[in-house]
Amino acid sequence: MKDDVGKKIKDLRNSRNLTLKELSFETDLSIGFLSQLERGLTTVAIDSLDKIAKALQVNLSYFLEEKASNRMPVLKEYENEVFQIVNNQFIHYHLTNDGKGKNLLPRLIKILPTKSEEEVTVYQHEGEEFVYVLEGILTLFIDNQRYELYPGDSAHYESTVVHNWANYTNKMVKILTVHTPNVFKD
Repeated sequence: MKDDVGKKIKDLRNSRNLTLKELSFETDLSIGFLSQLERGLTTVAIDSLDKIAKALQVNLSYFLEEKASNRMPVLKEYENEVFQIVNNQFIHYHLTNDGKGKNLLPRLIKILPTKSEEEVTVYQHEGEEFVYVLEGILTLFIDNQRYELYPGDSAHYESTVVHNWANYTNKMVKILTVHTPNVFKD
C-alpha cells in the first residue's frame, strides 16, 4: 500500500507542477521524507498524509482507496461492515467489495421493528429491485398494495412503481436486495 500512496502523491504533485521543496513548505514535512515516501521507502502517519492531501487539494480518502482492479471479487461475511443506517431503522450492508463500475447493487438490509403500524411513505425512482426475505416477516408496499413476505419469499419489480418496506413485527427482518441502477457505480 505504501508504494501506491507514494505513487499517487508523486503523480498528483507532478500534475500540479509542484516541486518537492514546494510540497515540503506547504506540509511542514522534510524534502527527504517526501522523497522517500514517493519512492515507497517509508510509511506515513495519517495526520501527515492529511497535510499532504490538503496541500494537493484532494480528500484523504483518495490515498486510501484501492484500485478496483486490485479488489477481490469475494467478500467474506466477517469482512462485511455497516455501510449506512437510515432513520435508525434500516441497517445497510453492501455485499460487494467493489460497487464502482458495476450495474447491480447487492445489499443485506436489517430492518428493526417499528412501534406501531404507522403510515409508510412510498417512493419511486429509476431502475428495478429484487427483494428476498432471509429472516422475519417483511411488509412490502407496491403500487398501493400491501404484501406480507416470509422467509424464502421474494419480489421483483420496477422501481418506478411506488413502493416501500416496513417491519410491523417485534423481531428483526433481514432481506437481500439487488438494485439497479447502482448509485455507487461511478
